[in-house]
Amino acid sequence: MRVAQLGSGTPEIAVVAGVHGDEPCGVRAVERLLDEQPQVRRPVKFVIANEAALERRVRFVDEDLNRTFPGDPNAKTHEGRLAHELAAELEDCLTFSMHSTQSHSEPFAIVNGVSETVRELVPQLPVTAMVETSEFAEGRLFSTIETLEVECGLQGSEAAAQNADRLTRAFLTAVGALPGDTMPRELPVYRLTEVIDKHEADTYEVFAENFTEVDAGETFAAADGEMQVAKESFYPVLMSPYGYRNVFGYAAEKIDVLAAQSAAD
Repeated sequence: MRVAQLGSGTPEIAVVAGVHGDEPCGVRAVERLLDEQPQVRRPVKFVIANEAALERRVRFVDEDLNRTFPGDPNAKTHEGRLAHELAAELEDCLTFSMHSTQSHSEPFAIVNGVSETVRELVPQLPVTAMVETSEFAEGRLFSTIETLEVECGLQGSEAAAQNADRLTRAFLTAVGALPGDTMPRELPVYRLTEVIDKHEADTYEVFAENFTEVDAGETFAAADGEMQVAKESFYPVLMSPYGYRNVFGYAAEKIDVLAAQSAAD
């Protein structure tokens, strides 16, 4: 884990990248800011988390770090110990954590509950949607630390790296660390309702588009040519053929639209 800081004083905000070693987009955004050394109005802590996985270009060394919190200093796994260290490093910080995905090219936010902080900050980010994890937050960073998580785009793409840079600067502007204004927008909010399992097969296909409603009776995926048909309508989230080993992704319901708030509000 590598930790750096811009500004003097004790940071109350943090930016985290490299939780997964095969998602370098956030690392590039952090390194660019640290190279530029912009003048900040509030101190900011920057953390590149799973350096061992990043060096190997793998998602994790022993287990998924973002399913391991709060961790244990005596854990037998690298990520188990790292989760404990990272949680301690981020204690009392509002944290912005960057990821990328194999399922969706446009940035979106993932949160553990729609708090007042979430309502204020997330519409100021250049994201197209917000996902509330409901009961699927166990082991994730935001189950331990107050965190706004963003999916920056397709894993390994240049677009994801560019999005990570824009998202980080927008977050730091929204919390008053960087000067300037944000552009608040209306934002649809979805809540995860269930995991969409996939059985063992050689080939998988996904026909649904993330955040576009699948109607009851509609075919949304296939495993070895066996069609998967929706029993009831749902919104697919993080759906992809090979993004996860045992699941296609998640089903969600649309629960709200956050209105853009002006400075006057």
